[in-house]
Amino acid sequence: MGTEDTHDTPVLVVDRAGWVRANVAGFREVLKPLLEKMKDRRGSGPGGAVLGAVGGKVTGVELGMLLSFLASRVLGQYETFAPATRELPAGANGGGRLLLVAPNIVHVERELDVDPHDFRLWVCLHEETHRTQFSSVPWLRDHLEGEIQSFLGETEVDPMTVLERIREAAQSLAGGRPEGEDDDGGRSFVELVQTPAQRDILARLTAVMSLLEGHADYVMDGVGPDVVPSVTEIREKFKERRQRGASRLDQALRKLLGLDAKLRQYRDGERFVRAVVEEVGMDGFNRVWTSPNTLPTKAEIAKPADWVARVHRKAD
Repeated sequence: MGTEDTHDTPVLVVDRAGWVRANVAGFREVLKPLLEKMKDRRGSGPGGAVLGAVGGKVTGVELGMLLSFLASRVLGQYETFAPATRELPAGANGGGRLLLVAPNIVHVERELDVDPHDFRLWVCLHEETHRTQFSSVPWLRDHLEGEIQSFLGETEVDPMTVLERIREAAQSLAGGRPEGEDDDGGRSFVELVQTPAQRDILARLTAVMSLLEGHADYVMDGVGPDVVPSVTEIREKFKERRQRGASRLDQALRKLLGLDAKLRQYRDGERFVRAVVEEVGMDGFNRVWTSPNTLPTKAEIAKPADWVARVHRKAD
């Protein structure tokens, strides 16, 4: 994977409110097809007006919960879908932008008691890894956008169906699923209200995100003290912080929003990258960026040897 000129990628230092505003703009862009679908439904059939009135509010509440939860935790972000706003420029040719959330970075560096300059450089390098992933793999952004639009296209907008799925999800999370029905398998509330087609798409998206995060973590593990002098201390303390876990409220919100499972899958992503590199080397691993067909599946993230067999042995 090569590198490209970074001059066309805006780098913005923001506060928590600025991070939320940037992501609201991004969500608005991505959610356009779904909002249009709900608007069309509003005037057609019984319950449509209710869905139009309530659906937007529910979506807004869910988005508000997610953004407020994350705003105090995110250190940095390469924003892939980044429309320009009056205060936030977008990248050239529809490219992304790098956001650094200053209050969170300062809070964590003080909590860990690490060198501020080194920690800030370490965070920037992690986000730069994500920028490099997207700038070096031109098809990746369009592929992700296509998967997201497919996911939204499968969203059920019939109000009665939506209410029934919410009822079933609530029963499942409360341990009251009707006898004979399948267990929820540890799914979050968000996953439980999805259609089967959406779950398939989400599995593919999760695999890609696991790959991207795992690759970034693997690359960061290769950063030595010649680049970040206190990197060993930072890495150890940051991993300890992750392992300490969170408060009960934190855990409940992660479960509700489906973030807890995603964190486990990101760790699986690093194990996938490490196992593949050990088996076929970095050049062999880099075949993963050839096309959407060479991306690992969710099952292959858990079993890297299956990806090696599919991509390498078939090609050989």
